[in-house]
Amino acid sequence: MAKAEKTSKVFEHALKKSAKEKYHLRLYVAGTTPRSLTAVANIKKICEEHLQGRYDLEVIDIYQQPTLAKGEQIIAAPTLIKKLPLPLRKFIGDMADQERILVGLDLKPKVLKS
Repeated sequence: MAKAEKTSKVFEHALKKSAKEKYHLRLYVAGTTPRSLTAVANIKKICEEHLQGRYDLEVIDIYQQPTLAKGEQIIAAPTLIKKLPLPLRKFIGDMADQERILVGLDLKPKVLKS
């Protein structure tokens, strides 16, 4: 098998695998502040557009469940944690930068700036 053909098959396999993977996400918020509500709306929109049917999103209020936040070492809210697929990643803020979130969730390749 030619090297280019083998590389193409490896890429196609990885693409099919990523299309089947289920994402487990946790969004830590601080009550019902405008910033928290914006983060929830933004991440739900991203998930519905790019992960429809392939994600679990758990929204955790750190005021209601402080032990969960402590266990995850949450230092700011809102914070999104991508538990699966690995690697684990954390995002802090209102999730408005869709490009950054998509790259961080491995749904879009990182564009290198020259």
